[in-house]
Order: sequence, then structure tokens, then C-alpha cells
Amino acid sequence: MLTLADVYEALTGIRPAGVHQIITDASVDSRQSIPGGLFIALPGERVDGHDFVGAAFERGAHFALIERDLSSQFKVLDLRGRLSLPDLDVGEGPFCLLVSDSLQALQQVARYWRRKLSLRVIGITGSVGKSTTKEVVASVLEQRYRTLKNPGNMNNEIGLPLTILDLGAGHEVAVFEMGFYVPGEIALLCDLALPQVGVITNIGTVHAERAGTQEAIAQGKAELIQSLPAGPEGVAILNYDDPWIREMAGQTRAQVLFYGLNPEADMWADEVESIGLEGIRFRLHYQGESIYLRVPLIGRHSVHTVLRAAAVGLVEGLTWQEIVSGLRAGHAQLRLVAVRNERGALLLDDTYNASPESTLAALNLLEELEGRRIAVLGDMLELGPYEAYGHEIVGKRAAEVVDELVTVGERGRMIAMAARLAGFDHRKITELENAQEAIRYLQAKLDEKDVVLVKGSHGMRMDRIVAALEYRE
Repeated sequence: MLTLADVYEALTGIRPAGVHQIITDASVDSRQSIPGGLFIALPGERVDGHDFVGAAFERGAHFALIERDLSSQFKVLDLRGRLSLPDLDVGEGPFCLLVSDSLQALQQVARYWRRKLSLRVIGITGSVGKSTTKEVVASVLEQRYRTLKNPGNMNNEIGLPLTILDLGAGHEVAVFEMGFYVPGEIALLCDLALPQVGVITNIGTVHAERAGTQEAIAQGKAELIQSLPAGPEGVAILNYDDPWIREMAGQTRAQVLFYGLNPEADMWADEVESIGLEGIRFRLHYQGESIYLRVPLIGRHSVHTVLRAAAVGLVEGLTWQEIVSGLRAGHAQLRLVAVRNERGALLLDDTYNASPESTLAALNLLEELEGRRIAVLGDMLELGPYEAYGHEIVGKRAAEVVDELVTVGERGRMIAMAARLAGFDHRKITELENAQEAIRYLQAKLDEKDVVLVKGSHGMRMDRIVAALEYRE
């Protein structure tokens, strides 16, 4: 496990003798601090972590990384200058380590710790499907290896180093989702995590508001495979069906394994069939072998997730029996959850977030289900120059799928307009301002024959719609 001596050495280059305290956990939220933990005080636009160092100590944290001098309140060891070994004796009780930049210090410790451990790291990025892919890949690898994955959305410059500090000598594999917001971010995450295997799901328009064009997004995602070691140690697992990703094969030293629905891919699938909320079944092909699979992931688009996980399993030496067991394990559908309301309507809760790509996939799933199909679609944020186009293509697809369309928010009106222009009956379109209006509209409307997709960007709080409508005993 990580020790205080490791933190000292990572930040100063000096490894003190006789310092053996184990760091039980690392956190940037004082409410999550535990006895023996390390609290990292990060300054923020709204909240400054330095104001919560005392709260972290009260919860049992023993150490804190700070960049603002708090020596008037706590014992502080200043690491910003040259240190000699005697300077490292701080005595008993909780204390702070003063550094120039607490976030950079966190990353520096994570970088040091990763390099002390011998294990395989799988990096996963893409516009849509990263989190589900991470979960299924980890489920497969757990059939043989002791595996760590980053929890929730801890996939950025803060969450990933915190996850790295959770690694121990007993871990054999780590599966890290890597988020992308601006160019250079994934390169930084790769420098911290040192992945040997890189998986790219797809290239969409998510975060175009910050990253710019779709080409810039593709370049940012490609940083993952550019960081991989040369094959055969390094392996890039790429989506052959996405032309942006297919062209990345020339940007890596690693061995390339293509997956997709095209027979020209190294691993491909056909005979894909949705069996509703019970999952999908299909035939998988690899190196002249074929295998029929049924897995509990919802929607035809989930076949790509299965192919990614199977590819990682094969690269990491698993047998087909282990891979199939991992694919069929009881992992939950990460994002989309199906629940009933008190009148029996089926609610498809896909409210975690939304992009044109993920919304089209959700509409495709809605099309596969029987009943009166209602789509409740909210604004899709952060699309930048693709905002009008993204909402337009969703509206056109909704016109082909749904029996009734409900839009929420100002941008949702673009979806409604596109549906009308595509020939959808305007009498079956309802345009609302916010989630509360949608709740009032739907509460008296739904019955057992309805299948209702609820989706929108997290900032639209579409989750409140499902929470208000869901039946609770």
C-alpha cells in the first residue's frame, strides 16, 4: 500500500528512513475522509478545499496536501524548498504538506506510485460508451485477474490519479476510463497511468463546445493510442465501423486489433438481434472461429461494447469460457435503467447525460420495444458548432420512431421543429420549458401500454422526471 514515505519521495526525491505510516485512502472531499487517509485540498471556483482541512482531520485523515499556508491552524511541513532528512520529522498527530500546486502534487504522487507497480493497464476513451465498456471489460478480466477500475466518473485529471493511489501490489490489472475535454488531457492521463492497451469506442460531438471540431475531438482521443508502447506489449483496440477511428491505426506503435460489424475487422459480429430488456444475441467471428452469444446488455448498439470487452479479454490471455462468463456476469446496465410507474408504463431512464450519438442509440432501442413509444427529450449541451445539426438529426430520427414526442428546454424546440419538418404530426408534439412541466404533463397521461424514453443532458435534470414518475411501494 501507499505510505507516507512514498509521498515524501514522490514530492521531494528523498526517501526518509523510519517513516512507515500507511495511507489508507486519498480524497478531495473531506466528507469521504477516513482514518489514516490523505486529504488533497484543491482550490475551486466556488469551494476551496483548504477550508475543509480541519473537517478532514476530524474524520480521521492524518495527512493533507495543501498549497495555501495553514501553519497558523495546523502542523505544516513546507515541501516547496530544499529539504534535508531531519526536516521530515513532524512528530505525532495530523499534519499538512505544503506544496506549490496541490493538484500537480497529487498527479506527481500518482505518477510515482504507478511506476512502482507491475501490472497491465487498459485505457478506454471515446465519445459514447466509455463507462459501460469499462464495466464490461472489468467484468471479463475479473474472471482471472485481480482487477481495479475507476469508480463512477472519476476519469479526469483529479479522479484518475486518486484511483491510481488505490492500486496495491496485489492488483494485476487496472481498467481506466479516460475522459476528454481539451487537447492534451488524455496525454496527461496516459502519462500518469501508462496503459499498455488502449480502447477507443467512437468519435462523436460530445464536448465540441470546448474541444472545437470533430477532427479536434478525434485528435484528442488519439492521444491514448499514441501513448501506447510498441507491439506486442502495446495493443490498440479500434472501432473499424467509425472512419475517424479506423484512420488512427497509422498513429500508434502498438499492434492494432479492429472490431466492428464489418467482416474486414479482425473481430466482427453479425446476426445481431435485440431481445428487448433481456439483452441481445448475435454471432461473433474471430480468426476463423464463430461463437453465438447472448448477453444482458440492452440495445443492438451494445454489440460494440461486447466486442471491445471480448477483444481485451483475448489480448490479456483469457479463454473463451472466461470471456463469455464475464460478459454474462450480473453487471447492471450502467446508464439506461428500466422502471415502471404506478400505472404500469415502462420508463427508460437514460438521464445521465446526452449527445446526438447516445440519443440516437436510445431511440434505436425504443424502436425495438413494443408499446406506444413516447420520447421525452431535453437539451443536449456542450455541442458547440454541432448544436443545431445534433438536435436536427435527433428530431428526424424521433419522427421515424416515436408515437409521441415531448421536448424539454430551449434547444429541445430544435428537436421538435426537425420532427415536424420530417413530416411528424404536430399534434403529437409537446414542447415544454423544464422538467417540472414535463412531470405535470406526464403524470396524468401514462398507462401500461406506454414505453417512455427520458433523455437529456445532465444539466437539464431530466432525472427528476423519472424520480417523480417511478412507482415506489
